[in-house]
Amino acid sequence: MDMTNPANPIQHSFELAAERCEDLTPLVYRRLFRKHPEAESLFRREGGDLVKGSMLALAIDAMMDLAGERTGHFRLIGCEVQSHDAYGTPRELFGSFFGAIADTMREILGNDWTPEIDAAWRQLLDEISRLVAESQAQIEA
Repeated sequence: MDMTNPANPIQHSFELAAERCEDLTPLVYRRLFRKHPEAESLFRREGGDLVKGSMLALAIDAMMDLAGERTGHFRLIGCEVQSHDAYGTPRELFGSFFGAIADTMREILGNDWTPEIDAAWRQLLDEISRLVAESQAQIEA
């Protein structure tokens, strides 16, 4: 595979990030809580760090699937919108979580955050916003 023009810029960005950062979890959540301090209380329960790590892993898995083969893992996003709605999680917070992942990735990649990677992330975030809106519409219907 030609590394200057990878076939899947999202996957490539996660590979680059993995080489530089052992665990994205604290970075992503620090960014999310800076923007949404009210979200931190949602994780104050016992095992909060474990929940954060598994939530991020599921989100990344869904994002990679959405940006790649679409085997169905991406459908988890819609399911999670509905289950988080039951927890009273604001929809804006749900979208901000994915934005925090993207912003954290951009920061870690630095100069390796190419226009191709940026465009792929913008497209991915747009698709996630659409999935979130569709799932929200199903809840309200």
